[in-house]
Amino acid sequence: MSTTTAGAWSATVNDQPEARRLRRSGDDKMLGGVAGGIARYLDVDVTLVRVVIAALALFTGAIVPLYIAAWLLVPADGEDQSVAEAWLAARRNRHR
Repeated sequence: MSTTTAGAWSATVNDQPEARRLRRSGDDKMLGGVAGGIARYLDVDVTLVRVVIAALALFTGAIVPLYIAAWLLVPADGEDQSVAEAWLAARRNRHR
């Protein structure tokens, strides 16, 4: 590999954007901020995500447990831990 090729490869590797993380939204929040976080992650309008969630809830009902799981497992904006992680950490600390 020539130095020119190695330099070009290094530049493309280093110039890649940072990986996006799924977070519950604090701004676009109706229930738990899950739809707002998904919309931001997918770069789509939050109304579209809410309509899809509502349609799936009406027609299948399967989205309700998934929404609750996302609320428990996905951390909110500015938080390091999800609701479930914080709850488990508090239980561990209480039993020590």
